[in-house]
Amino acid sequence: MNRARLRELGIKIGGLPTGLHNAITDVTGVLVGHVSVVQDEPRVARTGITVVVPREGAIGHNYCFAGFHRFNGCGEMTGIQWLEESGLLTSAVAITNTHQVGLVRDALSEFSFEHQFYGPFFLPVVTETYDGWLSDSNAQFLTKEHLYAAMRSASAGPVAEGCVGGGTGMICHDFKGGIGTSSRLVETPVGTYTLGALVQTNYGARAQLRVAGVPVGLEIGPELVPTPWETPPDSSSIVVVLATDAPLLPDQCKRLAQRATSGLARAGGVGHNTSGDLFLAFATGQHLPARPEGLIPLAPILPQRFMDPFFNAAADAVEEAILNALCAAETTRGFQGHVAHALPLDELQRVMARYGRR
Repeated sequence: MNRARLRELGIKIGGLPTGLHNAITDVTGVLVGHVSVVQDEPRVARTGITVVVPREGAIGHNYCFAGFHRFNGCGEMTGIQWLEESGLLTSAVAITNTHQVGLVRDALSEFSFEHQFYGPFFLPVVTETYDGWLSDSNAQFLTKEHLYAAMRSASAGPVAEGCVGGGTGMICHDFKGGIGTSSRLVETPVGTYTLGALVQTNYGARAQLRVAGVPVGLEIGPELVPTPWETPPDSSSIVVVLATDAPLLPDQCKRLAQRATSGLARAGGVGHNTSGDLFLAFATGQHLPARPEGLIPLAPILPQRFMDPFFNAAADAVEEAILNALCAAETTRGFQGHVAHALPLDELQRVMARYGRR
């Protein structure tokens, strides 16, 4: 059957409503762009870049409070020392492959300088997962122009998922993985806010995959759908970006980033030794000029006791974003003839029905 999002298959995660597009772009001002590099000659490429751009690109002049959580640290996210020190996100977030973080970081800097997307100084956030099973990752396919194309393509509305952008060469629970997104509307005693998640999935064993609590990975074993490898590699990773329009402070953003772990665990992620499980959350509800002339007036601050609905929303949105990545991704043949098969959606529906979950 054709690829579809999880809800199009009649499968829902949690009871909270989604935003209009069920995507991180439901948070006003958040844009997403992709560029994918797919070629077979002279060397095999299945790679790319995904960018998450807050404040429609004005993030370099109007910072966001932000927080970071490292579930397992075998990975890279640039700019995090300053983000943790200051509680500020000051750039777009770019997600790519492990071996080209440096190039993408420098290209994001150059793009920002050319377009005046920066404040007094610039420490961009660039992160990665490893695509070397499907892409000849030592070939260094990405160039400055690819980052520029991803930034120029960044838009609101529906977000392409699966084998796109940074997710082009990724594998998840021994199926083809990639980019996924989801959102939730969060009701509190002081108003309703939007929370969105975007993930780049490249982690997990088949047997650990769960969909709404159902052991789908055990039900759709390698005898039904081959795994990409005879001996699974040690490495596996996931990047999670959470965004909300709530007026959160840095400590609240950090607490929110930590809850991505709950959504990952529900889907079957456990944070293996060589996982790069890196989670970032930012909030657009406060406005923080890069060059303040004096005291910065803040919006009313959300009380800590109102954070529980955001924690629930983060867990649900991350879990569904992971599953959307699996549902959207298509079977991919790549480097050295390796194949990552797509999660079979018709079989997924049959399994869910047997467990009474549709």
